[in-house]
Amino acid sequence: MEHGDDVFNHTPTSVVTSLDPRDSLYRLSVMDNGTDPTVQQVTGDMMDWSDYVSVALKTSIMAIIILTSIGGNLLVIVSVARHPRLRVITNYFVVSLAFADMLVAIVAMTFNASKLISGKWIFGYFMCDVWNSSDVYFSTASILHLCCISVDRYYAIVKPLKYPVLVTKRLVAFLLLVTWVAPGIIAFVPIFYGWYTTDEYLAYRMAHPDDCDWVVNKVYVIVSSSISFWIPCTIMLFTYHAIFKEANRQEKQIHARISCGQQINYNRELAENQLRSSNGAANGSSSRTTLAPNDHHSTPSRDNRNIIKMKREHKAARTLGIIMGTFIVCWLPFFLWYVITTLCGEACNISSSVVAVLFWIGYFNSTLNPLIYAYFNRDFREAFKNTLQCAFCNLCRSPPSDLEALDARRPSLRYDDRTRSVYSETYLNHCDRRRSSQFGSSL
Repeated sequence: MEHGDDVFNHTPTSVVTSLDPRDSLYRLSVMDNGTDPTVQQVTGDMMDWSDYVSVALKTSIMAIIILTSIGGNLLVIVSVARHPRLRVITNYFVVSLAFADMLVAIVAMTFNASKLISGKWIFGYFMCDVWNSSDVYFSTASILHLCCISVDRYYAIVKPLKYPVLVTKRLVAFLLLVTWVAPGIIAFVPIFYGWYTTDEYLAYRMAHPDDCDWVVNKVYVIVSSSISFWIPCTIMLFTYHAIFKEANRQEKQIHARISCGQQINYNRELAENQLRSSNGAANGSSSRTTLAPNDHHSTPSRDNRNIIKMKREHKAARTLGIIMGTFIVCWLPFFLWYVITTLCGEACNISSSVVAVLFWIGYFNSTLNPLIYAYFNRDFREAFKNTLQCAFCNLCRSPPSDLEALDARRPSLRYDDRTRSVYSETYLNHCDRRRSSQFGSSL
């Protein structure tokens, strides 16, 4: 009986193993019974390959973002250092912003990438605090630089007469100091002293040093998000809204000036023609000889200059729209998740994959900043070309390109050009070109 029972118990196995391994019934049976290690190994290999593809894809995307951010921001810094024309007051903010964004890529992005690739934190308890504080510090510094640039553009475009008086090197140095010191208030001190999170999570971290999640308390989330995002975003919305209104007013003013100029020149030409006809045919030749130079300075040339200036203002307005839109798209989703999930609690938690995507969308703003704040400026484009030629074409022995030569064929959007397009020559008659170029616009 025992032998018969033993044979009976093993009968299903012998029957199943007699089936063709390619048959679907065989696969289903052995998966249910868990008795075929060959199929389990194949399934495990398939899962391993999918994991490898996922890790390779994530690694490639994060590596591209990190390298692009480092290279783009480093290009801005080197271009300003090599070309004296770009060393104007406004570009101080741009260079400092590029340095902050480069540190975001080097410190914050790299640690985050290693955590996502390995699936755990491998640098220990202390380095977790270093990473979290550095992430908060450099990201906040980058956002505060964007806020300072918006205020600088507000005074340069909306209040150009006050701009040279208010925006001095001393004020710029003070604002840069604030943008680098203020983030430390919400970064290093609260995180290293443990004020940023709950007591439960501190105890959990002590028992699990390979875990480095971003868990904060309600007080810290309100204070940190206000300093890092909500207050700077409100200031940027106000300043860019005022700039858009000023751009629309300038457009209407330029249209009115063009129409008025056309009417005045039409009346003048009509009076000149009547005068020539009354002088008789004897003065016809002299009239024809003087007509050419008058037509050379007539309305079309002046109208073309006004149209070109108006297009500059439109381009500046579009650039500001790109700036504000990119900033909101990159950082608003992260800070909405940051505030809502902390205040709401466990009921509002979302998956870790979505959280990682939100982090990297915010990081991506540091990659886009060099493109938005530098590439849209023609002087920077020429400086980029010259710097890249020096780096990749062995032309470092040649001097930097002469950006002053661009004025003859493609004037850059400097402060004096912008004020001339709005206020004609009223202000420039009281301010020499050297001082106006000193406060050049980087937009």
